Amino acid sequence: MKCIYCGSSENKVVDSRYNDGGNSIRRRRECISCAKRFTSYETVELVPILVIKRDGGRESFNPQKIKSGVTKACEKRPVSMFEIDKLVENIEKTLSSNLDQEVTSQKIGDLIMKELKSLDEIAYVRFAAVYRQFKDISTFFDFIKELEQKRANEINNKVG
Repeated sequence: MKCIYCGSSENKVVDSRYNDGGNSIRRRRECISCAKRFTSYETVELVPILVIKRDGGRESFNPQKIKSGVTKACEKRPVSMFEIDKLVENIEKTLSSNLDQEVTSQKIGDLIMKELKSLDEIAYVRFAAVYRQFKDISTFFDFIKELEQKRANEINNKVG
């Protein structure tokens, strides 16, 4: 494991703990060269999942891409990194439990949207703006109106 600060591969494990109900191990490491600490996670390698992109190309599933996109959508929002990690973990579990070796980027995007909607509506709208690739402001406003209508229906169903 390379140090994220100086790149040295010499480090020692300071602490290990089970994470995610025993499905992974969280390790605190200390770099021998620069003495800084960082965290790594050890998990069981699952069946590789290929993502079918919009252009038809295929690439390996990379949960870091989800984390990066969600983190950008949650910028300056009251969403913790723990919540973002949990969201990514939920999506990984959903994809792994389907036992499909290929999944479309659209399905992944829909899963992210579903998770984000319950986490933070502003982050949900931000992510949607990029994911749905709105052509102009009117399609964006249509999306917002649809969101407002769904929210109103949910409120009416709870009240009535």
